[in-house]
Amino acid sequence: MPVMTVVPTPGYSQSVMTLSESPRPPRTGVPVEERESFFEREVMQHLDALYRTALRMTRNPQDAEDLVQETMLRAFRFLDRFEPGTNLRAWLFKILTNTYINRYRKASSEPRVDSLDDSEELSLYRYLDSEAASRGGSVEAQVLDRFAEQDIKTAIEALPPQYRITVLLADVEGFSYNDIAEITNVKKGTVMSRLFRGRRLLQKALVDQARSAGFAGGKQS
Repeated sequence: MPVMTVVPTPGYSQSVMTLSESPRPPRTGVPVEERESFFEREVMQHLDALYRTALRMTRNPQDAEDLVQETMLRAFRFLDRFEPGTNLRAWLFKILTNTYINRYRKASSEPRVDSLDDSEELSLYRYLDSEAASRGGSVEAQVLDRFAEQDIKTAIEALPPQYRITVLLADVEGFSYNDIAEITNVKKGTVMSRLFRGRRLLQKALVDQARSAGFAGGKQS
């Protein structure tokens, strides 16, 4: 990824730059006089991780760069809302995800994925996960471990957006259920349900890919 110069740019409307519907909290974040040094020292170190996830979200390098650029501009603008000592990485990924949703996701164009009721899927996920754990693994690990890293990345990129984001945050970036719930503005149970659905779609895509390639495991011997 090329080096990006992030400069606070005027002209973004308040409606575009707002991170949530809630009233603006008191300014208790990073003091104005420390903002530039904090940004350079703390925020910029997350640039590569943000770009990596943005690239998987958008599936296009230029769109990913634009998404990260806007994310960094928003982060600089709203440093007065960030409370030092809290999870900066999760805060930045929240901005990235909101920006992606605002810019790229259209409800009318999102593929419909029919599935079980959320509560049924959540119970099934917990059951399968506990069963797999008793055998020394996890639901996804027993399937995903058989495939090459690039195969998995390609399959993740093909997931419907809501599942792609959740799988990326959980399985690529390592965020907890609670962090993902905060980042994506949904309940923890919804995160778990989406993760189960996303992983199931991912596994199906990889198995289909392996079958079409003529071998069962996903890695050629």
